[in-house]
Amino acid sequence: MEGKQEGIEELLEKALHEYHLKPLEIVNQGLIPGIEEAGELYDRKEYFLPQLMMAAETMKKAFTIVKPLLSQQASQNKGTIIMATVEGDIHDIGKNIVCVLLENYGYRVIDLGKDVEAEVILDAAKNEDADIIGLSALMTTTMPAMKEVIIGAKARGLQCKIMVGGAVLTPEYAQSIGADAYSEDARAAVLAAQKLLN
Repeated sequence: MEGKQEGIEELLEKALHEYHLKPLEIVNQGLIPGIEEAGELYDRKEYFLPQLMMAAETMKKAFTIVKPLLSQQASQNKGTIIMATVEGDIHDIGKNIVCVLLENYGYRVIDLGKDVEAEVILDAAKNEDADIIGLSALMTTTMPAMKEVIIGAKARGLQCKIMVGGAVLTPEYAQSIGADAYSEDARAAVLAAQKLLN
């Protein structure tokens, strides 16, 4: 919450070795609630962008340390998911949380980052034989870029499902652009992925 990157390693060591927490518990009970709380404070204008970014960077660093321990648990690959924040949009905190959770649940996640062009997303989906494309947008102005990806996927005959999310989206909008699933937050995204691939 305070964005102190340099102290995070010791705290993780403590959690793992003194408190004997499992890596997944650390992610689900520590890292994700922390970053979600930072996001809520930002929404309520109690946190500003620099504080939110610091919290996100600290979480990223913590996750980098915990991730190798997680992969030992999640060796089964339940499917390949391409994740991207659409072109013109530079917000990726939500998407990053979704990526972390999906990896925890055993999906192979290819994160293309933020401000990604439709063609790049579609090429990656084809090359990686993706089961799902996950798209994120946090600005109303970038929402149409999602539709562009959906139209492109159909035009190319890609078989993968398309899942969309982001603060400005509604289930109605997701339906109107032809998305296969809408998720309001990271946990919902995992459930949506499970549903799409079952």
